[in-house]
Amino acid sequence: QLQLVESGGGLVQPGGSLRLSCAASGFTLDRYSIAWFRQAPGKEREGVSCINRSDGSTYYTDSVQGRFTMSKDDAKATMYLQMDGLKPEDTGVYYCAVTTGYSYCEAFVPYEYNYWGQGTQVAVSS
Repeated sequence: QLQLVESGGGLVQPGGSLRLSCAASGFTLDRYSIAWFRQAPGKEREGVSCINRSDGSTYYTDSVQGRFTMSKDDAKATMYLQMDGLKPEDTGVYYCAVTTGYSYCEAFVPYEYNYWGQGTQVAVSS
């Protein structure tokens, strides 16, 4: 069974850091494009970062560029999102996702992803 399990969310003060993890079971990450999305209350799900299957390039949405770092460990079948300099507007539920059908990810199109984690809550507040 193909499954993604996230961990690492929590409450942090502005300027703080969190590291999200997403462990895959039933498949390896090196064959697919992978991404992190987030959804704030009352807003649509938006792409945060992704890694292309085609060339391994990493992309970030403008609002997190320079503060977030996405990485993966193929041997552990785990992807990570290191979040530094957190702001209140980063608050939301964060989801990891995998697409088995698309090679390019930088458009951050949610319907292109066919496997999703359960989500982990990130709250940035003083």
